[in-house]
Amino acid sequence: MEFSITHIAENLDGRIEGDRTRIIRGVAPFDEAGHDQITLAEGPKYIKKLGKTKAGAVIAPAGTERFDTTVIQVENPRLAFAKVLGMFHPHVFKKIGISKAAVIGEQFSFGNDVAVSPMTVIGDNVSLGSRVFLHPCVVIGDNVEIGDDVLVYPNVTILDRCKIGNKVIIHAGTVIGSDGYGFVPDGESYYKIPQTGIVCIEDSVEIGAGNTIDRATFGQTLIKTGVKTDNLVHIAHNVTIGENTVIVAQT
Repeated sequence: MEFSITHIAENLDGRIEGDRTRIIRGVAPFDEAGHDQITLAEGPKYIKKLGKTKAGAVIAPAGTERFDTTVIQVENPRLAFAKVLGMFHPHVFKKIGISKAAVIGEQFSFGNDVAVSPMTVIGDNVSLGSRVFLHPCVVIGDNVEIGDDVLVYPNVTILDRCKIGNKVIIHAGTVIGSDGYGFVPDGESYYKIPQTGIVCIEDSVEIGAGNTIDRATFGQTLIKTGVKTDNLVHIAHNVTIGENTVIVAQT
């Protein structure tokens, strides 16, 4: 895969200082990048070394002096670098259809270009939107609703009646809709409070690996639009996480 430096700059809304004819064929760290690769110089430590890099082009803050290196000046270098990584390493959707080795319940509905991998288990009355990819060993409970452009990695469990929005990514080993931790003392023992609610995950959410998101006692545990969770996060019953919140590991 290759892109002209002009094409990259246009996608980043950036300004080129240097060779506009250069072709870029990859992305690499600052000290390792070669003549046909692009890299990032975000802070003073790297900007001071611009004249020494062997990279074909460097993404740097607006106003950066270019020395002898081709520079794309942008307002937000880290964001621009993330976009360039996405250009060279796009997610490839595998149109594998519905595997014969998947176990599918009754009244299963789905949109276009759905991929259901072997060893996946889907309950009754489940609906999937378009371009949903369920990796192997995913378990989907009864009456679950999943929107469009959703990627679910291996060994994820989404339990009964939970709702997943559009453009959601759920990483391996996560459990959505496990019972909340609710018990009433009954003498020397404890009586379990039935957890009757659901988990609702809105659009453009990314859930890390090994998360546990408990269903509500009543109503819903709500993960709002744009939330990003790291690995090993626990969200308890009836919690609401506001829009565009980020939560780091072991929270």
